[in-house]
Amino acid sequence: MQFRNFDHDAFLRDYWQRKPLLIRNPWKEWRNPIAPDELAGLACEEGVEARLIEQTSAQPQGWKVEHGPLTESRFSALDTQRWTLLVQAVDHYVPEVAALIAPFRFIPNWRIDDVMVSYASDGGGVGAHFDQYDVFLIQGAGKRRWQVGAMCDSTTQLLPHDDLRLLAQFEAEAQWVLEPGDILYVPPGIAHNGVAVGDDCMTYSIGFRAPSTSELIAHYCDALLDHLHDDARYSDPDLTRQANPGEISEAAVARLQGMIAEKMLDRAAFADWFGRYSTTPKYPDCDWQPDEPVGSEDVRSAIADGVAMRRNPASRFSFFRHGGDAVSLFVDGQRYECSGDTADFAERLCAHDCFTLDASVAASQPVLDLIGTLFDTGSIGFDAEG
Repeated sequence: MQFRNFDHDAFLRDYWQRKPLLIRNPWKEWRNPIAPDELAGLACEEGVEARLIEQTSAQPQGWKVEHGPLTESRFSALDTQRWTLLVQAVDHYVPEVAALIAPFRFIPNWRIDDVMVSYASDGGGVGAHFDQYDVFLIQGAGKRRWQVGAMCDSTTQLLPHDDLRLLAQFEAEAQWVLEPGDILYVPPGIAHNGVAVGDDCMTYSIGFRAPSTSELIAHYCDALLDHLHDDARYSDPDLTRQANPGEISEAAVARLQGMIAEKMLDRAAFADWFGRYSTTPKYPDCDWQPDEPVGSEDVRSAIADGVAMRRNPASRFSFFRHGGDAVSLFVDGQRYECSGDTADFAERLCAHDCFTLDASVAASQPVLDLIGTLFDTGSIGFDAEG
């Protein structure tokens, strides 16, 4: 799926992380990519993150949240009028849903999280709330009324609820009714509330990751600690007698802080860590490995037959440029050092979800080896229909 007309540069300049934007059906041709029954089926599967939210009143205790996996009979047993089914990372399982991300690839790969899909009955929603990340809300089927309000932060009062972050007060500053194909962009912190208008309301939420400072420091420090040796200790061979032994001298503070800064401010080490960290799969325990490994001859045969190569929608791809023609390719938390033809392949791999390899690739054994490795880990595959 692609947009007919959309000014990416103007959007980034005027709206990204600044203010909401309603985009009336920009698609060349809009088709709802997943049926309600198929979404409900995913919610019943083990390992799929799903929630069923029912609203019986406006009070906190009137919002009930049930976590999946659900049973098929659960949907027919719903006894409230206003309910919403939310299924996370549907793009991992449904290629047509994964294709929704393509028009938003003007935002770096590492920022994209997943596509959450919701189905709501008439009046269903998840309440007024705010997110700490950017989100594009695509109306897939039916209608939904969206209201947006003021900017929120950690001091904004919330209603007491264990599973939902409901705003204690919400005042709409603008509202629109979205129809199939329409998109609403909501920046981080902006209060918003979506309510289904009629039954069979489906919404696709493309969310973007925004790591917090505390998250980065905590995870990076954990990674550093795994590689630090206990014999790397403080030393002061130039120590001189000081007037008061109780004083922590400026020289000591500078040396101690320098021990930490030397490790924390190593840009190359941080880039390597972040490449691995940011491409770690959303659900690392899922096994996407094929039943049989692929060899170089299998890859050559696929290239000769013009078979397209497709990335696994559940996999994450990014690269970091070292200068010259050398890049570090990061796929699903692993690093692959690339140069020359392999670097060219790595960059193309990060830029396209699916593409056909040029016949000349078959002559590069390093590229064939990298393709084989990524195939065997389940990060890529061959798609005769690509």
